[in-house]
Amino acid sequence: MTDNTKQNKAYAKLINRYDDVLTARKWWSRLYMKCIWKVDDNLVAKEVLEMLPDDFRGEILDVPIGTAVFTAQKYRTMQNAKILGIDFSQEMLDIANQRFLHEKINNVKLQHGDVCKLTFENERFDAVLSMNGFHAFPTQKHKAFSETYRVLKQGGIFLGCFYIKGERSIADWVVHNILNRKGFFTPPHFIKKEAIEVLKSFYGENVEVKNHRSLLIFKCVK
Repeated sequence: MTDNTKQNKAYAKLINRYDDVLTARKWWSRLYMKCIWKVDDNLVAKEVLEMLPDDFRGEILDVPIGTAVFTAQKYRTMQNAKILGIDFSQEMLDIANQRFLHEKINNVKLQHGDVCKLTFENERFDAVLSMNGFHAFPTQKHKAFSETYRVLKQGGIFLGCFYIKGERSIADWVVHNILNRKGFFTPPHFIKKEAIEVLKSFYGENVEVKNHRSLLIFKCVK
């Protein structure tokens, strides 16, 4: 079974609870986030998205867009931007599409795709957003970094967040023994130092990072 097939099956099973897990809006998901991760994903998402000004002009690639549970309201405010959302999971795209239709958000287009095989020309996008993506992307993560770099314009920004190991032992145990095996996450995973080195191999010193325990927030300029 390929990484993408395993991952698709895993997220298809979780699809009706996915937003609940991320936003901790149920008692069990609040317990999960508090005890395992000790991080509020809502606050992490807010911090990442605040790096994109509401008056941002240009085209943004959002990969993976997921269900757009964190980004929909942000995109509503970004009237001068065009957003293209990519995800490998059709179930995620269907939910995101219904969300945008329901909330009458018209500046977003959705497309099924693979981050390791982006079909866009070089230097097309003014920004690339990747929230909670790289810990789930297939094993060829360097290819995913390379592709997101390739399609980003000179002077464009690459931003987002992903899991890093070595910051919280209970989170690492859950990732290794449950999330990797079920297909929600895909190894290998970076420690913080390795993640910074990978980002700097593409963006040089134009890299800003911080972490909330096991979640690394990054902003890079090409």
